[in-house]
Amino acid sequence: MINFIAEVSPLIKDIELRSDPVVITVNKFDEEAANEFSTLVSAAQNTGQKVIPVVIDSYGGEAYSLLSMIGTIKSSTIPVATIVKGKAMSCGALFASFGEEGLRFMDKDAVLMIHDVSTMAFGKVEELKADARESDRLNKKLYTMMARNCGKADDYFLNLIHDKGHADWFLEAEEAKEHNIIQHLRIPNLKGKVTVSIDLE
Repeated sequence: MINFIAEVSPLIKDIELRSDPVVITVNKFDEEAANEFSTLVSAAQNTGQKVIPVVIDSYGGEAYSLLSMIGTIKSSTIPVATIVKGKAMSCGALFASFGEEGLRFMDKDAVLMIHDVSTMAFGKVEELKADARESDRLNKKLYTMMARNCGKADDYFLNLIHDKGHADWFLEAEEAKEHNIIQHLRIPNLKGKVTVSIDLE
């Protein structure tokens, strides 16, 4: 998690928050995680917080669940900050790029891993062919979205993955920053400020 620092005016004796700020941790990408993510993002709209911190520490998961979570971020009325702690692999690496511009963080010792998207289907030959076409569609869709998040040409990450032989591509924090996947090499603090304004009327 991230540290919550409260800054309270000395004019205030006691304070009780009506609701705690929402900080979301994402460890996996499946239907259950996508539903929970949607619920928490919705709850954050009513806390008064100005940003939703999303801490990512994940080996990845399902591409369709990732798309659902991306949709939730896009519909949020509050900016979402993505914070990579430990690892963001596969879906996690893609997801990290969907933080608001200027609000993408990564611990300097964390690791990203990028590779081709797979639907993990199996079956008869024709079913496998259909799955291969769908995997290719998802691959292009997600990495085009990621490239645009990072201010790159649409085929930027697709070309890099191809150049690396479609093998797993591990990135240290500095390299992730060079590609603008993330923008800050640190874990941010969540700061709450409570003040009293006194004036003549």
